[in-house]
Amino acid sequence: MTAYAKLGEIRATWKARKHLKEMLNSADTVKAMREDLLNDADRAELGRMMADARRGIRRGSRAEADALTEALSDLLNRLSPVRSFSAWRGNFEVVVIALSVAMAFRAYFYQPFKIPTGSMYPTLSGIASYEQAAPGTWDRLPLKLVNWLVTGDWYKEVRVKTGGQVSNVKNDDARPGYAAIQIAGEKYFVPSDAFQRRQSLQVNSEGRIASGAVLWSGIVTDGDFVFVNRWLWNFRRPRRGEVMVFSTDRIRGLTPGTHYIKRMCGLPGETLSIRPPQLFINGDPVSEPARIGIISRREKIADWAPNYAGFTVPGLREAMGPKALPMAGDSVSLADNEYYALGDNSPNSLDSRFWGPVPERNLIGPATIVYWPFTSHRLGWIR
Repeated sequence: MTAYAKLGEIRATWKARKHLKEMLNSADTVKAMREDLLNDADRAELGRMMADARRGIRRGSRAEADALTEALSDLLNRLSPVRSFSAWRGNFEVVVIALSVAMAFRAYFYQPFKIPTGSMYPTLSGIASYEQAAPGTWDRLPLKLVNWLVTGDWYKEVRVKTGGQVSNVKNDDARPGYAAIQIAGEKYFVPSDAFQRRQSLQVNSEGRIASGAVLWSGIVTDGDFVFVNRWLWNFRRPRRGEVMVFSTDRIRGLTPGTHYIKRMCGLPGETLSIRPPQLFINGDPVSEPARIGIISRREKIADWAPNYAGFTVPGLREAMGPKALPMAGDSVSLADNEYYALGDNSPNSLDSRFWGPVPERNLIGPATIVYWPFTSHRLGWIR
C-alpha cells in the first residue's frame, strides 16, 4: 500500500470513529431520557453496545467503527422510534419554552401595559379620536396596517344595523376608552371623547338614527403602550413623582381585576390637602416634581363629571371614599401602607381624590418607557 493510500485509510478510519462518537452521544441522550422506560434486556443491550462503541472510538478499525455505528443506530431506532410530526413537535416545544420565558419575564421583570384614557395627559396619551367622514389614502388596506403599526391610527366606521332611539349610554369597563351606546337593543362602541363631543354622533335632534346609517366615523388613535418595572420597588421604596401602576382590587368604587396608572403624589404617613391650584403635603406646597405641583390645569381635555374642576364635585361627597378629597381645603392623612395617586390631567382624572389611597399591596411598579406607537412625540422614557 502506498503512502497516499495509507493516508487515505487513516482519514477514513478517523471519520468512521467520529461518526461512531456522534452515535454514542445520541445513545447517551436516549439512555438519559428513556432508561426508566426500558426493560432489563434492552437496558443491558444498550449498555453493552455503548461500551463496545467506546472501545471502537479508541482503537477500532474503519470497518469495526462502521459496523458498530450501524448496529447502535438500529438499536436506538428500536428503543426510541421516530414519531410522526416530530419536526412539528420540536417546533411546538420551542414555542412553549419561548412563551414560558416571556411569561416569566412579564411576571417578574417588565410587564406591558396599555394606557386607555386621557387621565395622564400630557405625560401619557390614552385612546383619542377625531371625526373623518371617509377613509383617506392611508386608511385603506394594506396601507392602513402600515399606518397603524407606526402611528397607532386606525380609521373606524360605526354603522347602525337597525335604526331607533338612543336608549342607553355608559362607559364600559370591558372596553376602557370607549362609550357603549344602545340602539334598538344593539350595543355600539364609540370612543369616549367622541361621545363627549355629542355633535360628532350622527343622530337627529330627537336622538334617533336610521337603519344602515353611520353613527360615527373617524380616526381612533390607540393609547400609549408602556413597560412597567416590576422589580425596582423590591430594592427601594417608591418615590413621589413616579408614574405608578397598581391593581384596583379592594379599592372602593373601582372595578376589581384591572389596573390603573397615575402619578404617585402622597407617601405613607403624610397629610395631603388641596388649595386650588396647588397640592400641599404636611402643610407645605409641593414644588418638586413640577408635574404634581399644580392640580388644576387651564387646558381641560374632557369632562367626566358635571362641574368638575379637578378638586371638587358638588354633591358627590357621600359617594366618595373615607380618605377622598372632594372639596378644596379638605385634608387626608395616610397610614403607613398607603399611597395617594393623582392624574396629571387633573380636570379629567378619576383618582385618589375620589376613591381614596392605594394600599401598598396593590402596587405593581413604576412605568418606565413608552414602546409604542413609534411617533417621536410619544416614544421614549416616561418622566
